[in-house]
Amino acid sequence: MKKILKPLISVIAIGTLSLSINIDKNVLANNIANTCEYDSASKVNPDFSTMNCLLTETALIYDVPPEIVKAIAEGESGNWRHFDKNGEAIVTADNGIGVMQITNQAGYNQDRLKSDIVYNIQAGVETLDNMFKRKDLPSINGGERDVLEHWYFAIMAYNGTKPVNSPIVQATGERNANAYQERILRIIEKLELIDLIELPFSSEHFQYDSNSKENIKFSAMNYDFDLPLNKSKYFFETNQKVSATTNVTLRTRPTTDSPSMGTLREGEIVTITGPFEYEEVSTKKNHFVWYPVKRSDGTKGYVASSYLNYSASTPPVTPPTTGNVDVSKFADYNANQYWAEDFKWAVNIGIISGYPNVKNPSTGKYENLLKPYNNLTENQMLSILFRYFKPSELASTIANTSWYGDVNYQLATKYSLPVLGANTASKQAIAGKDITRGNFARILASMHYGKTVSQSEAIKFLRDNGLTTTKTNEEFRPNDSLARAHTVAFFHRYEQIFNN
Repeated sequence: MKKILKPLISVIAIGTLSLSINIDKNVLANNIANTCEYDSASKVNPDFSTMNCLLTETALIYDVPPEIVKAIAEGESGNWRHFDKNGEAIVTADNGIGVMQITNQAGYNQDRLKSDIVYNIQAGVETLDNMFKRKDLPSINGGERDVLEHWYFAIMAYNGTKPVNSPIVQATGERNANAYQERILRIIEKLELIDLIELPFSSEHFQYDSNSKENIKFSAMNYDFDLPLNKSKYFFETNQKVSATTNVTLRTRPTTDSPSMGTLREGEIVTITGPFEYEEVSTKKNHFVWYPVKRSDGTKGYVASSYLNYSASTPPVTPPTTGNVDVSKFADYNANQYWAEDFKWAVNIGIISGYPNVKNPSTGKYENLLKPYNNLTENQMLSILFRYFKPSELASTIANTSWYGDVNYQLATKYSLPVLGANTASKQAIAGKDITRGNFARILASMHYGKTVSQSEAIKFLRDNGLTTTKTNEEFRPNDSLARAHTVAFFHRYEQIFNN
């Protein structure tokens, strides 16, 4: 039986390393090869379990989610192959070398990229890491490195920011399923068994000539998506409590070939009892790893990393309607700001919630945040609107499709609200764009009156009723984006004026 491989640094939290800058590459490569029990001089493709180890351990050293590294290796080489049957590195027509298809990368020994698979992987991961650090590529939310969807543009850049990789097809406005990064993310979904979120991009954010080889020009350099994005599954710690994402079999050993010890129920909380382990059957090509866990009754076994979730150990801050949430638990709450009482009210009646366990750019720590100065998308604003005006209907309406904004836009249509987005291929992306203060005013006033009103009428409604202190449309700044703080302030004033 193949010896179970132990991860080199699997218990180190992501975000704490910068070893790619100052560690000797030869030492690093040798350490990884030794950890994974691979002879770098053998010039043979490792078995799947060993290859999983090589890719995972290198990713962890460079602070990159292993899911992404393994998917890129899969997409570039197919079946994680580096050498052909003659022991020679596979080199493609465009001079891509080996498992990570390193092409024309300065600073790397070209012969060693061919002869040493560990060095090749290291070069690929380091390249990906450099793509993530680029300042000329858009960022997503706070750019936390352990969130898989945050690597969207780094993955794109690994292949090239060319028109062929635009997220949206310029001519049709449709999603570009053939873009490199879209294909890599589908590999993660298929082989890591993780349902990733499709980020709602808009075509006008990607400027390019489809007949040119020039790079895409990005007109938006940051996207703030209030969506349930996915953290890497490689950073659970010993004694951490996690939950099962679905009904899943608990195994006696780290392989599906081992006997069952029962079924974990969806949502069942278990405790991680040690570092993850790799698949013990070397011929099984699994991208995921296995965690040893313990149930509440003391039963111990193994679960694939894909089926575990952080939610049990870092519960979201869910505002109840009983009015007992201490908003000071949010690290960015400031009692001296104009929006302090507005947020306290909004959180406690349940129309807005915070972001649980996200990286605070001010402190570098993972904390609960309100993000008062972040802009809202139209879909996010509709969620707040219907939580306030139609909470029961919002909760009881059944989505007709899998699109994240389905229910909100069903209700927007029902109440004839002047929204710009819709559940159509051409308008779904608009739902994920920042909403302007003018459009917000129209939607709020239209909801109040029960009929569609113009922007001018809507701003006059806000002024006449004291929801804004501005005196003119220009002073109201209708073309500016709507921030979360603005939103809760408007709704709180509405509550005080019309419902008190």
